[in-house]
Formats: sequence, C-alpha cells, structure tokens
Amino acid sequence: MRGKLMFITGLAAGFVLGSRAGREKYEEIAANAKKVWEHPTVQEAAGVAQAQANKLYTEGKDKLNQSKLGEKLSSASSSSDSTTSDLSTSSVSSNSTGTTY
Repeated sequence: MRGKLMFITGLAAGFVLGSRAGREKYEEIAANAKKVWEHPTVQEAAGVAQAQANKLYTEGKDKLNQSKLGEKLSSASSSSDSTTSDLSTSSVSSNSTGTTY
C-alpha cells in the first residue's frame, strides 16, 4: 500500500512540475529526442537490436515447434483451423439494414 501511495505522489509531482515547464519546454525536449533518435549511430544500434530480437524469436519459435508441446499445439490448431474455416464459409450473417456479410 505504501508503494502505491509513493507512486501516486511521484506521478502527481511529475505532472505538476511538467505542467509548469510548459509547452515550449516540451517541444524542446521532443526536438532533442527526435534528433537523438535520427542519429546514425542510434539507428544502427536499433537495427542491430531488431535483428537480434528477430533471431531470438525465430530460434524460440523453432525450439517450441520441435518440442512435444509445440507438436500438440500445432496439431490442435490445425484441427481447429479447419473447423473454423468450415464454419466461416458456410455461415452468413446480416445486420438490421439488410447488409449481408
């Protein structure tokens, strides 16, 4: 409970101090942040981080698919996908205006 109270107090203090700084200070901070983000070194680091994240995602996905749990999930999803596609192609609904979906 005390942690929540401290968090709310900090949030309120930040709001008050931020609103006192005004719109001009916000615009200055936003412009500086944009300048830093567009810096080539930062963009290169972001690209490297994205590539590593994609690699880890792919490796994790492959490991999961090769595990017993992954096999169960893929067999369950393939059977439910066929059932869902059968239902979606055979059912037609309409709204109160008579438009058929």
